[in-house]
Amino acid sequence: MTVPTLPTVRLGADGPSVGVQGLGCMGMSEFYGPTDRTEALATLDAALEAGVTLFDTADAYGFGRNEELIGPFIRANRDKVVLATKFALERKEEDPSYRGIRNDPAYIRAAADASLRRLGVDEIDLYYMHRRDPAVPLAESVGAMAELVRAGKVRRLGLSEVTGAELREAHAIHPIAALQSEWSVFARDVERTAVPAAAELGVAFVPYSPLGRGFLTGAFQAAEQLAADDVRRTQPRFTGPNAAANAELLAPLREIATDRGVTLAQVALAWVHQRAEVHGLTVVPIPGTRKRSRLAENTAAATLRLTAGELARLEPVAGEVAGDRYPDMRFTQVGRE
Repeated sequence: MTVPTLPTVRLGADGPSVGVQGLGCMGMSEFYGPTDRTEALATLDAALEAGVTLFDTADAYGFGRNEELIGPFIRANRDKVVLATKFALERKEEDPSYRGIRNDPAYIRAAADASLRRLGVDEIDLYYMHRRDPAVPLAESVGAMAELVRAGKVRRLGLSEVTGAELREAHAIHPIAALQSEWSVFARDVERTAVPAAAELGVAFVPYSPLGRGFLTGAFQAAEQLAADDVRRTQPRFTGPNAAANAELLAPLREIATDRGVTLAQVALAWVHQRAEVHGLTVVPIPGTRKRSRLAENTAAATLRLTAGELARLEPVAGEVAGDRYPDMRFTQVGRE
């Protein structure tokens, strides 16, 4: 399969050059229903061929199995890829619904060592704090992350779902290369404080769920259409009256996609990519997929340019979305703003 090679950008002020679109690997192991391991692994190879070089995982995905899954691919292409993983979401396999947040230094050190073992590498290129526990001072948590850099276990630091004020405070402790938070046509919370702070500090922004967890592709219109164990069944935007109302909001995306001869996913991703110019910062979205066909569709969106008129038609969408991003918003940046 031939796919276009992506343009490249720099991840942070002095970070590595990466393809302008990365790959979220979470769904290859958990959360979005059944997956085909063989196709998932083939998708990793296809992504690299297409110019994707930032591969994103976390210790919480599949209880560590996602790191184990992509580890052989990372090792085989170590000089070509930028590996991002995360700590902070504590889970219990005997209770899959349990979620804890750990930012204490001892936990951070142990989590980094465990990720290195599962991935089979000596160093993590980009290590994120997956979620912030406000009870732990950033001086302690980011300080512990900085120690990992000095020890040669981590190259660069990232944060996820932090406010603009938290990003500034953390960056003063140790340079932050990237901020990863949800950002899409349906989710623009980050534009309040986090995006301006990232632009000011030269921090790259890595939007997760740029396709609204698949909702913006039109692949489903309500959680009831998904597998019984699909995590989206618990998310307010995709259930009950919220889902029906939000499905109506896809109309302008459908119209633009029809007019341009592209897909809804490509329109949604093009919108995210053009945030770089709107806000004056580096933007590297990481749409997740387990299929080579979707990968080709997604990467093609990196060079799709929406007109000013098309962007204007999409501008009001986020303000009309019904329901929160998560059932519990306390551990998102908007929950602390």
